[in-house]
Amino acid sequence: MATGRRKVTVIGAGNVGATAAQRLAERDYADVVLVDVVDGLAEGKALDLNETGPVVGYEATVTGSTNDYSLTAGSDVIVVTSGLARKPGMSRDDLLLKNQEIVGSVVRAAAEQSPDAIFVIVSNPLDAMCHVALSASGFPSERVVGMAGVLDSARFRTFIAWELGVSVRDVTGFVLGGHGDTMVPVASNTTVSGIPVTELIPEDRLEQIIQRARDGGAEVVKLLKTGSAYYAPSAAAVEMVDSIILDQKRVLPAAAYLTGEYGFDGIYLGVPVTLGAKGVEKIHEISLTDTEKAQLASSADAVRELVDVMATKA
Repeated sequence: MATGRRKVTVIGAGNVGATAAQRLAERDYADVVLVDVVDGLAEGKALDLNETGPVVGYEATVTGSTNDYSLTAGSDVIVVTSGLARKPGMSRDDLLLKNQEIVGSVVRAAAEQSPDAIFVIVSNPLDAMCHVALSASGFPSERVVGMAGVLDSARFRTFIAWELGVSVRDVTGFVLGGHGDTMVPVASNTTVSGIPVTELIPEDRLEQIIQRARDGGAEVVKLLKTGSAYYAPSAAAVEMVDSIILDQKRVLPAAAYLTGEYGFDGIYLGVPVTLGAKGVEKIHEISLTDTEKAQLASSADAVRELVDVMATKA
């Protein structure tokens, strides 16, 4: 590793992890360590990425490792993508207990090597895996955050932009709650260059778009047939890493540990946060309609159910 550079570790060298490593290398603000349990997988992809540097023009060193966490020591940010991917017909909840074991194991190993790092959790079921990572790391909750809202919001914003024939850059909106079927696209806080989307799209059509956003991951899985989305998930995770490493203090929807905000306590849930060098630096409470409040409560109940299942099976 070159000296004096930041370090970002990506655990899991599958499609999401490897694509995240590529995006990070191309950012050129940190060296990257890619870790995987499959012998040679991370090393092979790391070598390929290093040989890309002269063409694309980045100096970042990418190091691959088969379960040697000593190479991750001193990481600033650790992105966890480990776990089994969904298959057609499989819900995120089916993955719960299998991925609980995997995520707990890798987080413990990485936290030991990088006690000051910030974890960005991508593994599914997302909100439940944040609880696993919080427990396994022993870190304060502001340094364990989940990537879901950025991805879900990107899907929501894409569909709105397509509907209106406008630039996706001018669509601002949040998707809150758990990552899955109970997510809450917040139409009341969604705008196009400041114009409320509720003034631009009829209510019945907007509800169809909201439902498509909820089903966004499943729609990709169904089309791919073998695998799940990775371009958008990796981009969303790296946007969060950008905000942390560069201390951008972006306000992004992310799975954060709530201690009374929105009326919930002791649970990870997708909410708008300020993300900076210290991790989750502030949780923002925004006004919601009564319907959105009820949906958020249902989403929280779904997350608690998963957490309770893990607790009873532990």
